[in-house]
Amino acid sequence: MVDLQKFEHAHYLTVAEVAAAMRVSKMTVYRLVHTGELPAVRFGRSYRVPEQSVQEYLTAGQNAAGPPPEGSQK
Repeated sequence: MVDLQKFEHAHYLTVAEVAAAMRVSKMTVYRLVHTGELPAVRFGRSYRVPEQSVQEYLTAGQNAAGPPPEGSQK
C-alpha cells in the first residue's frame, strides 16, 4: 500500500511550467528529464516534475557556475 502522507506536500509542475520558470524551451526540459538530470514522474503520456527538483537543479547550476574569472569585469 502506498503511504499517501509522503505526497501530502508535494507540488508537481508540467513541462511547460518548468520551461517557463527556467526560461528554456519545452524540448530542453524533455531532454533534461530523459537524461536523468531532472527527475520526473510520468502520468500517462505526460511528465510532471517535482517543484523541489527544479529548485535543486537551478541551485546546483548556480553553484556550478562558480565565481567569475579573475580580471573579468561585470
